[in-house]
Amino acid sequence: MSLDRKRAPALVSETASSGNLQPWHLYVVTGEPLAELKRRATGGALAGDTGDEREYPMYPDKLTSPYLDRFSAAAAQRYEALGIERDDPARPVKIAALNSEAFGAPVVLFCYLDRTMGPGQWGDAGMYLQTVMLLLRAEGLHSCPQVMWTMYRKTVSRTVKADDELVLFCGISVGWEKEGVPRLRTGRADMAETVTFIGV
Repeated sequence: MSLDRKRAPALVSETASSGNLQPWHLYVVTGEPLAELKRRATGGALAGDTGDEREYPMYPDKLTSPYLDRFSAAAAQRYEALGIERDDPARPVKIAALNSEAFGAPVVLFCYLDRTMGPGQWGDAGMYLQTVMLLLRAEGLHSCPQVMWTMYRKTVSRTVKADDELVLFCGISVGWEKEGVPRLRTGRADMAETVTFIGV
């Protein structure tokens, strides 16, 4: 990674944090520790292992329109971009294996929060990670947030030696864009669906 160590931390510290709690704990994993983590997670995925019980739901139990519609459309776009047929019976295993390989990224950031933190601090962590991702783009790098790492939270925790008081929020794969591969731009809802202007 070619991050400017003198500049990046100062910028990251300016991200939003209600009450300045800065509730995040970040672990940056690369090299052999990451390779071993990928081997373990990918081996489990290919074997059909459903992973560890999640400590928080990735999505609500019952998604309704328009959220379910957006989810389905995005999934179809991802499958097509990855060359995986939607009706392929091995689709879940293939998707899990690609995810657990971090899509080939040489670096993964793992973000944890203290278990005592509430929704406000989870929101702060999301804004913090968005700031980190923007900094990475400024350095010419690309990143991909992956909540799927929570499926392998025990393996991740053994690798980073996270305290039991911490809960894994997500991982973020970091690397360089692969040349010659068409970019996938997941469709977004029209602004009128998500934004209401008042007093304009």
